[in-house]
Amino acid sequence: MEDYEPAESDSSRIGLTLETYILEGMLGRREARGYFTSLLNQLALAAKMITSRVRRAGLVNVLGTTGDTNATGDVVQKLDQEAHETLLRVLGRRNHCAAAASEEEEDIRVLSTAQSAQYLVVFDPLDGSSNIDVNISIGTIFGVYRKDHDGPATQADFLKPGRELQAAGYVIYGSSTQFVITTGGSVHGFTYDPSVGEFLLSHENIRVPVHHATYSINEGNAGRWAPGVKRWNEWVKEENPTQGRPYSSRYVGTLVADAHRTLLRGGLFAYPADAKNPEGKLRLLYEANPFAFIFEAAGGVATTGQARILDLQPTTLHQKVPLILGSKRNVAEFLRFTDEP
Repeated sequence: MEDYEPAESDSSRIGLTLETYILEGMLGRREARGYFTSLLNQLALAAKMITSRVRRAGLVNVLGTTGDTNATGDVVQKLDQEAHETLLRVLGRRNHCAAAASEEEEDIRVLSTAQSAQYLVVFDPLDGSSNIDVNISIGTIFGVYRKDHDGPATQADFLKPGRELQAAGYVIYGSSTQFVITTGGSVHGFTYDPSVGEFLLSHENIRVPVHHATYSINEGNAGRWAPGVKRWNEWVKEENPTQGRPYSSRYVGTLVADAHRTLLRGGLFAYPADAKNPEGKLRLLYEANPFAFIFEAAGGVATTGQARILDLQPTTLHQKVPLILGSKRNVAEFLRFTDEP
């Protein structure tokens, strides 16, 4: 795994540009050839371009739907399609990304067969589509794998467990735009400063708090939950000052927003299996694996409720799974109820 981390953590580094941060990581590795660094910088460029479109969405006729549905049956928003095409266009420029898989397309998109094209990228171009038109935080989620052969990329190359990710991250378009990334070591957050056109280091070495009295779940699905999930949900809402309950409920409905808050403040995010979605609702490749990689690197936990997310062997590009992630104690509390017969 290419862990592009500076050797030291120093508060004086706050304000460092993302590009410089990535470059310093490459310079610390003798074998580095710059392909991985270039790819990460291309993802940052795409994030800036999407930020520009998101900020002007109501003025440039990119709100609303295209009238189409994506590979998993969701209605495609115009801004979804803009972000999707932007990422593909930018990733295809420098011949370092062999192929990409997007939540918006049925099959992979081969971008380069050059020898320098050593990486594969999976992404959800714009998570939280239902919130686009009402100006609630949305985001981009991505993961990077290494292509482990010399031939053209195929769909089978993408069916790898999340533990083989080389990097994962997300961009949240909210009150500010933040780019959060890990290469498996530490997790770092960069905030976009439009006055200089750069992502600047603002959150170094993010760690998930061990516990927080907050949970994030769509309680509109409560009637479809398994008995154990219902018991947990009743427990977190019980009055018990000694144990710090009831917990506070915080649910946005955009995975990036709910997970970002959980990453920084702790607590639990859960989208468990239910009667309507027995296999889960969220996509393993585009959503669950990248966030599991991030949370584990930050000291948190990510599970389906039965198994570690990063150990799952994907069988299809658009496979769905349950996702429970957050602070160690909060996840342990959830599993204590859902593991009961």
